[in-house]
Amino acid sequence: MYPTPEGVRMHFIDEATIQISAGDGGAGAVAFRRESHTPLGGPSGGDGGKGGDVAFVADVNVNTLLEFRFRPLWAAERGQNGAGRDCNGRAGVGLEIHVPVGTQFYDADTDERVADLDATGKRAVLARGGRGGLGNMNFAKPWDQAPRHAQPGEPGEHKRLRLSLKLIADVGIIGFPNVGKSTFISVVSRAKPKIADYPFTTLVPNLGVVRVDDDRSFVVADIPGLIPGASEGAGLGIQFLKHVERTRVLLHLIAPDPDRTIDDDYDTILHEIFTFSPALAQRPTIAAVTKADLPEAREAHARLAPVFRRRGMELRLISPVTGEGMREMIFALDALLRGAPTT
Repeated sequence: MYPTPEGVRMHFIDEATIQISAGDGGAGAVAFRRESHTPLGGPSGGDGGKGGDVAFVADVNVNTLLEFRFRPLWAAERGQNGAGRDCNGRAGVGLEIHVPVGTQFYDADTDERVADLDATGKRAVLARGGRGGLGNMNFAKPWDQAPRHAQPGEPGEHKRLRLSLKLIADVGIIGFPNVGKSTFISVVSRAKPKIADYPFTTLVPNLGVVRVDDDRSFVVADIPGLIPGASEGAGLGIQFLKHVERTRVLLHLIAPDPDRTIDDDYDTILHEIFTFSPALAQRPTIAAVTKADLPEAREAHARLAPVFRRRGMELRLISPVTGEGMREMIFALDALLRGAPTT
């Protein structure tokens, strides 16, 4: 019923594997003073410079990992070698790479998570530059006043990393394709997702900021439509299910569809979420029938509301097109967020 879109070039890249290399340390120098008026000149070999580190910074202005697909190799500068006359080598310039907020880093060989940049400005050094070698001026001793050895620089760290982006949002909007998720987010925020009357309109997650009042706001994420088997990769599947993981509250939208009855929609999607992550299925949730401007949506709400009530849930009725129930929905989400645990 819902084939995976084919021939679509998806520009939202949320996975990438790269190699990073910190700079090697510069070698220490072996040198001696040969200056006039300094007949007893001693060793004067300077130290090598430290290699540059490779660091990552979470930047709210970066949205995808697309750049890393086209540039899989990242290297910092090596330290310069030491020189005579006690001259130390210059340290290598470090590499600071900006990534989207919510990027997680895994060792590509062991799959161990090594960093999680889940806040704007958070920084992690994931490859450290090698220490510079000591020059021979450091090894002069009373019994060896003319040492002819120095240290080589230490190598910088090299790593293969898998980058995985999980969006940071307060509310994750979930549901079958074409239930009005994109319309909802376009009405409550300034986000401008693609909206059309066919499944999988949303091919990338969309983020929007909802203003509650002058002092409060929250971020909503419009997650591409889920279908049965999504937890196993059907449709857009796991590729976007992971973006719901960081949300604190779920907004589950239901809408009538000519190709299916909506009576089991809530349980079907909840099953996929539970299969993907049991903890995620326990998040505070608001359920709503959308498209209240359509008679069939009102009929479905009247039929399903008692079922949800017996479960201890209120099934809301909203219409992003006419605005019915939208302001109340924003207040309900805000109230749930203020009482919901942060995870």
